[in-house]
Amino acid sequence: MSVVPNAAPPVTDDERALIRTQIGREPEGLVGIAARSPSGTPLVLQMRSLVGKVPFPTLYWLSSKELGKAIGQIEGKGFVKDVEQRLQHDEALREAYLANQRDYVQARWELMLPEDKAQIEALGFTEMFTRYGIGGISQWDKVRCLHMQYAHHLVAGNVIGELMDQEFALSERDYLL
Repeated sequence: MSVVPNAAPPVTDDERALIRTQIGREPEGLVGIAARSPSGTPLVLQMRSLVGKVPFPTLYWLSSKELGKAIGQIEGKGFVKDVEQRLQHDEALREAYLANQRDYVQARWELMLPEDKAQIEALGFTEMFTRYGIGGISQWDKVRCLHMQYAHHLVAGNVIGELMDQEFALSERDYLL
């Protein structure tokens, strides 16, 4: 699978309907589709950082039901604990992972809508958005959620996503839902 990152053009009514089917509800805080499968299926959504004055620290949200199920099976096999062990013992992997966290925080600020940034600052949430990385995790030596790691990987590249591709061949499928 060769993912097609997007500059988040407006979401069409048909795409919004497909996203509702994928996630089982109306998407709140949707900015656009950040990555698609080669066939055009939305895989990753770019989200607002503030939804109704409530912080939403996840920039990229995995929307594909099929891909989400595959990643859930990987999580069920204990891959999170395995990766956390690797992060403790592999300095190069740990440094790359920490760089991914820093890049994610920076990208979230750069892509944040100006009105959200102003509201976050006014509400006193700025520190939270500089401390929380991929998936809203504050302990950057841990892995909170493979779904969010892989969503970030599809948009911007991520060492955890690379490991998942290498070990589970997630990138070799075209996800249709």
